[in-house]
Amino acid sequence: MLGFRTLAKALLLVLLASTVAPAVHAASIEKLIMPGPVSRAHAKIEGECSNCHDRANRERQTALCLDCHKEVAADINTRSRYHGRMPQSTTSQCRGCHTEHLGRDADINKLNHAGFTHNLTSFPLEGMHGAVACSGCHRPDTPYRKALSGCIDCHRKNDIHRGGLGVDCKACHDAKSWQKNTFEHENTAFPLTNKHREVPCAACHAGQQYKNTPKQCAACHTPDDVHKGSQGTQCANCHSTADWASQRFDHARETGFPLNGKHARIGCGDCHRSGNLQDPIPKDCVGCHKTDDRHVSRLGPACSDCHSSDVWQVTDFDHLQKFHFALVGAHAKLDCHVCHTNVVKDQKLGMECIDCHRADEPHGGTLGKTCEQCHRATKWTDVNFDHDQSKYPLMGLHVVVTCGQCHTTQRFNDAPKECVGCHARDDVHNGGLGKECSDCHNPNGWKLWDFDHATHTRFPLSGAHARLSCADCHIRPQNVVKPSMICGTCHSGNDVHQGRFGKECQQCHNTTTFKRPRTN
Repeated sequence: MLGFRTLAKALLLVLLASTVAPAVHAASIEKLIMPGPVSRAHAKIEGECSNCHDRANRERQTALCLDCHKEVAADINTRSRYHGRMPQSTTSQCRGCHTEHLGRDADINKLNHAGFTHNLTSFPLEGMHGAVACSGCHRPDTPYRKALSGCIDCHRKNDIHRGGLGVDCKACHDAKSWQKNTFEHENTAFPLTNKHREVPCAACHAGQQYKNTPKQCAACHTPDDVHKGSQGTQCANCHSTADWASQRFDHARETGFPLNGKHARIGCGDCHRSGNLQDPIPKDCVGCHKTDDRHVSRLGPACSDCHSSDVWQVTDFDHLQKFHFALVGAHAKLDCHVCHTNVVKDQKLGMECIDCHRADEPHGGTLGKTCEQCHRATKWTDVNFDHDQSKYPLMGLHVVVTCGQCHTTQRFNDAPKECVGCHARDDVHNGGLGKECSDCHNPNGWKLWDFDHATHTRFPLSGAHARLSCADCHIRPQNVVKPSMICGTCHSGNDVHQGRFGKECQQCHNTTTFKRPRTN
């Protein structure tokens, strides 16, 4: 430091002592005290410090910079581009960012690519541009401010229009997606309406040719012209862009045949098959739908009685009003021809169930013709018979017995009504006590019997008789319903008197015990 000061003083003395100081000597002296070499870009002006420095006013350095860098000065004055949009662009000093005297190879730009705010430039990075590397647009041999900013400059290879639409790509495309098209066709002589909005560009502009595209309907829709040119080329007189099938032609007024339902949605050629709309065609249903008539004319020509122009299937035919027979349950699902097997006007159908279901009737006519008493129209096998309303109400265990256990055939009236008709095998009396099983038994259980011998016979069971079983008196085979009530008939084997006192044992004996005679 001392040597530098000494040298500086010596130089100052030389300058003061010299009466003439040539510019070349001053330059040499300034170069001697310069902190270091300037960058290669400023090397040509390195010899004149006053080009960049004002010894009398240090703050004037920025103005000197801008005297050379006129493009940057213009940016600051117009508040445009990067330097003009920088915060405090009019008050900042250039040396705050750009430092010199660091050597020929020094980077005085000191640009931080990662933190650079591109939005301050005249080309903000929007959409997909934000994902592009700096080198994708900025060439190493071109200053950043000289980078081309026109769409076509980078996207010329992507221009499928081959320049046919000019270079203002952003008029149709945006930075979010190159494929997205924002072109407003309404600004052309052919605004897109309705279905035309859904058509891809290439459908009309083949080969990306946009000039001289024809505007007449027939130019695009000749293959769709079912009239084959017979109605001229002014398709718009009848059709609209809402739908090719839709038409403005007032069919009802012009032809006397209004197009209702599906008729309004079919093509003209579906009815006018010759292609010439002037050729006469039939107006009755069978004129067009004879091949669709699956009834083969059996139901007559008035198709509109059952069908509508909205749907060919029957939807609102009132069978009750027409034939006085409501179609409910399974009947509603039947095809017309299941019942109407012949031409309707020539066929008289009965209204009784048996008229159609005779083949399904398994009872042999024994239950009459009122099938609806047991069956329902929902399903033939759904039976709803109330046995309690019959001559044989079901009680006790009879309620849980299946129909087939009593009705062995479908001739239900043939089922026996007497107990022995079903329970003959269960009759341990082998018929000896008659057929009126209910006198002793009840339907709650075969073994739950209750016979009042005193009430139903003239022989009350008292004493030892009450402990006897039926078979003790009603001897097997029980073919005698009413045994004798005379004691000797049953007790002859116990008669120690060997019949000498007759058979009226009760005169001496009682029913408590046979061995001990009465005392009174």
